[in-house]
Amino acid sequence: MQRLKISNISRYFNDLRALSQHRTSSSVTDDLCNQVLVEGKANSRMAILNRPSALNALNTNMGAKLNKLFKAWENDPNIGFVSMKGSGRAFCAGGDIVSLYHFMNQGKLEECKDFFRTLYSFIYLLGTHLKPHVAILNGVTMGGGAGVSIPGTFRVACGKTVFATPETLIGFHPDAGASFYLSHLPGHLGEFLALTGAKLNGAEMMACGLATHYSVSEKLPLIEEELGKLVTDDPSVIEACLEKYSDLVYPDKNSVIHRIDIVDKCFGLDTVEEIIDSLESEASLINDPWCGSTLRLLKEASPLSLKVSLRSIREGGSGTNGGQGHCTKVESTKFGTSVRRHGGSLLFPT
Repeated sequence: MQRLKISNISRYFNDLRALSQHRTSSSVTDDLCNQVLVEGKANSRMAILNRPSALNALNTNMGAKLNKLFKAWENDPNIGFVSMKGSGRAFCAGGDIVSLYHFMNQGKLEECKDFFRTLYSFIYLLGTHLKPHVAILNGVTMGGGAGVSIPGTFRVACGKTVFATPETLIGFHPDAGASFYLSHLPGHLGEFLALTGAKLNGAEMMACGLATHYSVSEKLPLIEEELGKLVTDDPSVIEACLEKYSDLVYPDKNSVIHRIDIVDKCFGLDTVEEIIDSLESEASLINDPWCGSTLRLLKEASPLSLKVSLRSIREGGSGTNGGQGHCTKVESTKFGTSVRRHGGSLLFPT
């Protein structure tokens, strides 16, 4: 496997910093008790991811608390539905890969396993939760951040939403349920997103079905206020509330959504090598900078991660995968295999 430079991880976080326009050192020690806050409403509860200095990146402590809260809320007859948002200018940037990187370097592989086990357990719980769930995606929503929102009932995107699954950049593969939801996107858009780590905005999320509703950012406080007044467990009542503040939006002319034909032509092929060859052929035939930028993203990624990611998406959409729960279990197995065989060196190689 080609070794990735540590600069890829630095560039990953620099991109997040630019997107959020707000970030302090991720080494700041957060108050463990306050990393997930709770707001009680009339007939609902809201979980607030509260690590704004780290773009609300998830750690084991947060995963454990989310598991505890959502299990309790599911069994509470006085709670009709639940919701989640992030503090500051991000929903959630994914897993706390800085901590994971240090765990790897220190040989603390059990701590790494515990992180993934806890996070995957919550994602499965969210996807099977008996009560409606609303995620307000105000800002960066990447990797595990998508994992703790997309399995829920409703996802509200806005003008500040930025979605991506950038794991191939750091030598990993899209996880946290991504092999399921990406494989169910239109055409071969899921393979494109998984392999390139390309970003989508709120309008694009709405167009491809990753978001269920879109509202301009200024309306989000009104949505929260109205949801807080509801006394219901009926998804149709919640949906009507969200639609009241929804806006009609379309992807701009440069969006990948308008290139779905070429995405299907190239990313529908069987192997990574064939995908790259097809893109190079298209780039020589048409004058579209998109082909060149897509090729650059693929060539910057880990070759092994690209192959694992492509297979993961294809298996997730095979129709015999057993659903989201099975996909999450397979993703967990992939991580465990890399740890056993390589001591975790497939994740964040130096």
